[in-house]
Amino acid sequence: MNSKLILWSITVGLGGFLFGLDTAVISGAEKDIQRLWNLDDISLGFTVATALYGTVFGAAFGGIPADMFGRKKTLLWIGILFFASALGAAIAQDPTTFMIFRFIGGLSIGASSVVAPVYISEIAPPQYRGRMVISFQFNIVFGILIAYVSNYLFDGFGGDDDWRWMLGVVAIPSLIFSIMVLFTPESPRWLITRKGDEAHAREVLSITEDDVDKAVNEIKASQGENNGVQESFFNKKFRTPIILAFLFAFFNQLSGINAIIYFAPRIFEMTGLGQSSALLSTAGIGVVNLVATILGWYLIDRLGRRTLMYIGSIGYIISLALVAYAFYTEGHNLTMYYIFAFIASHAVGQGAVIWVFISEIFPNSVRASGMAWGSLTHWVFAALIANTFPYFANKFGGAPIFAFFSFMMVLQLLYVMFMMPETKGVSLEDLQKRLIK
Repeated sequence: MNSKLILWSITVGLGGFLFGLDTAVISGAEKDIQRLWNLDDISLGFTVATALYGTVFGAAFGGIPADMFGRKKTLLWIGILFFASALGAAIAQDPTTFMIFRFIGGLSIGASSVVAPVYISEIAPPQYRGRMVISFQFNIVFGILIAYVSNYLFDGFGGDDDWRWMLGVVAIPSLIFSIMVLFTPESPRWLITRKGDEAHAREVLSITEDDVDKAVNEIKASQGENNGVQESFFNKKFRTPIILAFLFAFFNQLSGINAIIYFAPRIFEMTGLGQSSALLSTAGIGVVNLVATILGWYLIDRLGRRTLMYIGSIGYIISLALVAYAFYTEGHNLTMYYIFAFIASHAVGQGAVIWVFISEIFPNSVRASGMAWGSLTHWVFAALIANTFPYFANKFGGAPIFAFFSFMMVLQLLYVMFMMPETKGVSLEDLQKRLIK
């Protein structure tokens, strides 16, 4: 691959790093925040989920500026909002101010989950698209790992204000990301289908494609009779990708992944570990997540999306059932390793595939809207689970919760078997022909 192409995908993938970092830092801060502001479990769940409610709005509306103003400008503003959110949440003096800035951070996370994968998929050659889009997921899990390590290092660093340092550190990479985005080009597919700027699109395609004329003609042909006029997203001809994206994102969250990411220290303390050991064990989640994501990155364009989803689904079912059994019997000697196995299953399966798959299955005319739809589904259920997890964990314990998650992964396995198409190595325009009737 061209070195410029790699650099651009890494740069935009840093949006995923901010996504993961901002998502996971709250896991180290939530118990201090609960004590500081005397929050009950319901209030704490709402406070933590505020960022996730922001992601819902960011995902729902992130495709609009991406279509109107371009992928590049939207990514720049995402970086700026990340920066403002990190500083604001770190210095907040009351729950309301804290939640406002966390909501702004959530807007950035939701929008980045839409725009970054769309951008990378639109500049990537078909044979490398999986590995390039997964760079976004790699950065997410790398950000989660750095958040967990950072939380562990800041524990005891600033006394009662440890949590402020944990949250404020996100401002540094946010500023770096915003600067680096300035040096990336605009998506050639957006330039042709939205702006009608074929000349600048050809400049980018000359770097990303072997046959520029063929690529330009395919992009133009993908507009069909509408010739660039925006189509209604909820059109019956888009029914197949809409259903596929909804179910994929739905199952992603019904695995319980965000409950573990947001409340990992609390879950480990439920097994009998002390706070410091729980934070260190949580860092182990980040390491396992990163290593397994690298494996997914290596395999996604070799084995294909469906094979990884088979591996991940089976791993989910087994590991979650074992966690549920451990809570049921109160035998927690191996619970940490079961959770590590769950994280590895997620990283190789859903974690590796979700942003790649959803960014591939929609046509050029509605790709940003389709990505927004998938991301919106993802974040709505993430918010609901994060908001309710502390309550259900205290009321019912871990056994029924993790048993429920395991059952949902049985349903995901059926989805992969009977509904999910393989998209490996197929051009975006050819996928459009297959899925849009």
